[in-house]
Amino acid sequence: MTNHLLDSWREEKRSAWLYRIVSDVESGTPRQVLFLELAKSAEGQAEIWLAGMARAGMSPPEAYRPDPRTRLVGWLIRRFGIGPMRSVLAAMKVRGMVLYNQPGHATPTRLDQVGERHTVPGGGSLRAAVFGANDGLVSNASLILGVAGASGDPAVVVMSGVAGLLAGAFSMAAGEYVSVRAQREFYEYQIGLEREELDEYPHEEAAELALIYEAKGLSREEAKRLADTLIADPDKALDTLAREELGLNPDELGSPWAAATASFGAFAVGASIPLLPYLLLSAGIALYGAMVASAVSLFGVGATLSLFTGRKSWQGGLRMLLIGAAAGAATWAVGRALGTALG
Repeated sequence: MTNHLLDSWREEKRSAWLYRIVSDVESGTPRQVLFLELAKSAEGQAEIWLAGMARAGMSPPEAYRPDPRTRLVGWLIRRFGIGPMRSVLAAMKVRGMVLYNQPGHATPTRLDQVGERHTVPGGGSLRAAVFGANDGLVSNASLILGVAGASGDPAVVVMSGVAGLLAGAFSMAAGEYVSVRAQREFYEYQIGLEREELDEYPHEEAAELALIYEAKGLSREEAKRLADTLIADPDKALDTLAREELGLNPDELGSPWAAATASFGAFAVGASIPLLPYLLLSAGIALYGAMVASAVSLFGVGATLSLFTGRKSWQGGLRMLLIGAAAGAATWAVGRALGTALG
């Protein structure tokens, strides 16, 4: 119970600390005031936990000092901005990240407006890059260990590692291209249909939009007035209809080529880690170098992914290390058995 009180106090103080950094980044915008309010709210909740500690007879904690992970997140916010970090911040109990995930909607500027939309930010380029690098690391490390188990010839291992890197990277890039291209075509088709309907019968589309706004709580008169105003501007009307009727976001029509390139690069970076020792070290220690490099990188990837889950970094790192070690050990054993049987 006492540990729960202390952990809850630290969590609220951490949130308040991050809110202030977000507020600094949003300096001069309405969002600055919002995040300052949220920081004050988190401080107030921390005082509640502090009072609970006093009732439990606990000594008051020392002044709050952000842990290394929180400081790292704060640095990343200042360096890259809030949008790319929204998934990390949501996992660290920083509310209001939906503002950076749904362009085109009104921006809340008061504390009581936060939470009116409950969509939690999903992926993001940073998380996708980490997952892509992890895929390359695990798959190529397993391949290299399997080939090393079957054959001790470094040249064979290097050729296999390079082939695994290229095959995996091209496969990931092709899959990402097809996925994003299909999603883009679906969006374009649906928006094209909506554009035709808007051209053919705008008044009927305005009536449908008014019904949606009425269902969201507006009065019938206010919903009709808002819908008529939007329909009067064709571009704004199409954007609004895509969002409200179809649940689509025109701003999310990403580039298939950009997605494919990013996927290729992330996979290649991860896959190169177990390969580099064979290119830089002597044949006698290259295998051990690949194992050490892969183990350190797996732990680092797991610790990085913990930023998106809110879990402790050492737990995430250890879990990823164990998963990668199990995959590598299995492929090494299979390669060893095949090498013995075929040799």
